[in-house]
Amino acid sequence: MSHAPYRLTVIVASTRQGRFGPTVAGWLGTHLAERDDIEVDVLDLAEHPLPARLGPNPEPEEAELLAAVSPRLERADAFVIVTPEYNHSYPASLKALIDWHTTPWRAKPVAFVSYGGLSGGLRAVEHLRPVLAELHAVTIRETVSFHSPWGAFDASGRHLDEEAGHRAAGAAKVLLDQLTWWAVSLREARAARPYTV
Repeated sequence: MSHAPYRLTVIVASTRQGRFGPTVAGWLGTHLAERDDIEVDVLDLAEHPLPARLGPNPEPEEAELLAAVSPRLERADAFVIVTPEYNHSYPASLKALIDWHTTPWRAKPVAFVSYGGLSGGLRAVEHLRPVLAELHAVTIRETVSFHSPWGAFDASGRHLDEEAGHRAAGAAKVLLDQLTWWAVSLREARAARPYTV
């Protein structure tokens, strides 16, 4: 059994101007920093725009954009997707990332931290689950969701409401504990027996 830290890619999905995603990712980062069993890579899709056109043979400019992202997904043992809810679903930037990359998700766990209005982004999460199942990923049951979070965090990502912050921290621990179990177990399984589709 390996005790080496597993490689986690945190995907910040929103690319809109004035987005709240980096604040939520910062909050998550404070909880990830407390753990020595996780090696974190933050992939902010606003910093890595992907081609809108999908095809089997990317143009040279498209291939260059993909080359900055694809190896990071391949290296990951697990993912956390930080996503808002747009029109009862998830952002187009995340859809493009998923559609350009079909193999990096296979036999790897994916967890969700969502935010939005009254639903807290949970409708986006529910749309993502069957999409990722189609790509042979394992989605973690527990999620962390923030309902109407604007104004509830300081610039560093600290929750301003102590009680709500404590509840969110507890939810983050459960999520990360479950993700770690799956990440380590599936990493060992992939090493022992390559996953086939």
